Amino acid sequence: MIEAKELTKRYGSTTAVTALTFTVRPGHVTGFLGPNGAGKSTTLRMILGLDRPTSGTVTVGGRRFRDHPRGLRQVGALLDAAAVHGGRSAYAHLWALARSNRIPRRRVDEVLQEVGLADAARRRIGGYSLGMKQRLGIATALLGDPPVLLFDEPLNGLDPEGVLWVRGLFHRLASEGRAVFVSSHLMSEMENTADQLIVIGRGELIAAESLTEFAARSAGASVMVRTHEPDALTVLLTAHGAMVRRDGEGTLKVAGLSAARIGELAFQSRILLGELATRNASLEEAFMDLTADHVEYRAGESR
Repeated sequence: MIEAKELTKRYGSTTAVTALTFTVRPGHVTGFLGPNGAGKSTTLRMILGLDRPTSGTVTVGGRRFRDHPRGLRQVGALLDAAAVHGGRSAYAHLWALARSNRIPRRRVDEVLQEVGLADAARRRIGGYSLGMKQRLGIATALLGDPPVLLFDEPLNGLDPEGVLWVRGLFHRLASEGRAVFVSSHLMSEMENTADQLIVIGRGELIAAESLTEFAARSAGASVMVRTHEPDALTVLLTAHGAMVRRDGEGTLKVAGLSAARIGELAFQSRILLGELATRNASLEEAFMDLTADHVEYRAGESR
């Protein structure tokens, strides 16, 4: 488990992270989201002891990461797939890490097989594609069989088969009781992978909740209504403050009123409904809506 309490990081006059408090629990894939410049990378670096907090604390398994004598046995991380020595082979890279953390040699073969690099294990990493380097980074994270895993943009460079493989891997790791913390800009993929979210903007916490709860808070949430009297229902719902849009023959998309309230109003006016269903916003819609005031850089705007 990862626990951050009032975590703050300043670089001179710039505050990158402000009083972040959150928990990443075992048994879940937790997505870590935020606009560019939100402080995600800084937060990940503080978790791993690469940056020292200005104030506040962050622990892994109840201890600071730097206090774990064999770090790879406690936390596996992929922050930058390119941060490897290009002249080494994948096998040599992993074996050096294994020896320094007292991990048996057989584990090197196991993770290379798991990520699909067994046949390329003796090749120099400098000749690897970005997707292969990502797989090596994931192998490195898995090497110590740790209970906590951190991944920063793990899908970069992966083909569709690789993306599906990573999705399944994260789900399996979480089902084994591990805490899986994933930072990504790919909203559609996070929607299929994460079940919990931590969302930050300009270094501050915006949300720490389930994906379903996050999407439900967006203004993009709406109700789909099917009826043989769409005109009459449109007039009725608009009069009660709803925004109504035609979304096909006899189908309305309604925002501003709950499904229960729509059903009540239709019943009182004797308008028969064929279907009434709440539609939460997609993760991307919810993210854009709820982080709109926390974007550091906007295209087409001068600062």
